[in-house]
Amino acid sequence: MKKTTHILSALAMGAVVAFGAVSCNQTKTAENAEAPAAETAEACAPKGAIVYIDMTKVMAEYDMANDLRAVVETKVSEIQAEITRRETNLANAVTKYQDRMQKGLMTRSVAEVEAEKLQKQEIEFNNYANQKNNEINEELLVMNNQINDAIATFVKKYNEEKQYAMIIVSQGDAEGDGVVTLSAPVLTADPSLDITDAVLAGLNEEYIASKNSK
Repeated sequence: MKKTTHILSALAMGAVVAFGAVSCNQTKTAENAEAPAAETAEACAPKGAIVYIDMTKVMAEYDMANDLRAVVETKVSEIQAEITRRETNLANAVTKYQDRMQKGLMTRSVAEVEAEKLQKQEIEFNNYANQKNNEINEELLVMNNQINDAIATFVKKYNEEKQYAMIIVSQGDAEGDGVVTLSAPVLTADPSLDITDAVLAGLNEEYIASKNSK
């Protein structure tokens, strides 16, 4: 089941959307510290610019993504615990059977019947584990689709105002010399073209408003 945890991490952090839109990073000043987050992360890239979004940061700090991951992780943990419990019970039954066989506590006919029961239990366990792993994969897929759809919908609406020529999705972080080093398709870029913070602020503001309305 360690593979399941790895899948969860990979899918959750690897949910990358191809879409268009947003604004660039700016730090709040004393004058706008009380303003909504989306308003203090104003766009500094001009209309028609090619800008980019660091999806690593968005996926790590988007409240909706974190909330959905928490729900899915709880479900995965519960499923893993049940699979482990059943696997342990089966292993104990096999150990008990082998011990009785070695001590000669069963006749051949009884041993054959017990062996058939254990084989049936093993098949049932494997079927159960496979079914639950498929359920986990489906949960992860739906979670990522929900996150991607929310981001894509927001970005499309946002770009109706900003009108950027292109928005590129990448992953990475900023170096101390002012140059942003990112993974493909962006290798390096002017920090003024990074619209990550503005997108993130808008996404979280929209998500909080949606939660409050419910």
